[in-house]
Amino acid sequence: MTAVAAAGEASEVFQECGCKGIRTCLICERQRHVDPPWQLFPQDYGPRVNFRKQKLKVAGFQGLPSFSREVVQRMGLYPGLEDFQPVEQCNLDYSPERGSAIDPHLDDAWLWGERLVSLNLLSPTVMSMSREGPGSLLLSSAPPAGPKDSTDTAIAPHQSVLCQHVEVAISVPRRSLLVLAGAARHQWTHAIHRRHITARRVCATFRELSAEFQPGGRQQDLGCELLQISCSFQGRPV
Repeated sequence: MTAVAAAGEASEVFQECGCKGIRTCLICERQRHVDPPWQLFPQDYGPRVNFRKQKLKVAGFQGLPSFSREVVQRMGLYPGLEDFQPVEQCNLDYSPERGSAIDPHLDDAWLWGERLVSLNLLSPTVMSMSREGPGSLLLSSAPPAGPKDSTDTAIAPHQSVLCQHVEVAISVPRRSLLVLAGAARHQWTHAIHRRHITARRVCATFRELSAEFQPGGRQQDLGCELLQISCSFQGRPV
């Protein structure tokens, strides 16, 4: 892909990259002099979506890729994922040489449902969770390990900390499956910092439909169509 920017009568041709507009890499940083929120190469299997206008196109969507059929089947063996039916798969390729990272964000909740499931491959990393907005969190530290004597207290010390000063680091080992649901899905943003990409990492993230597209929802017919296409496993990246 070659990006072209025009200013008046002049035009500037940028070096080829694979960022698809909403994401940028170190190539884009140097050429556009921007502070990039994304620095990785995406491969999407899912419907084309305009989240701002809450519109999607089924045309061109052929389902998840054939190599994911067994992965999805094995997901259903885990407690809490027995009924998980993904309709979108996004493969992300992280590289320390490109400075790959993802800024803190919440995934869309209009189309995508309760659970976000990510398969981490090739190398371990750390997912950083944070919670924005007013208010504070009550943190507790674990009591010291080892034998106790009469002077030890059974109550761990507590500390109230502003939400914006708290970041939770979740270790994500190689070949692990991570599920975000509940507060971790809707209230805590998730990110992958640049410093936590120390080797090439490939992540496949699977998303299910929201209640609006489930049986009984306002767009249940469209949801049923998307699910049928997804389960064909004949997909090509869009």
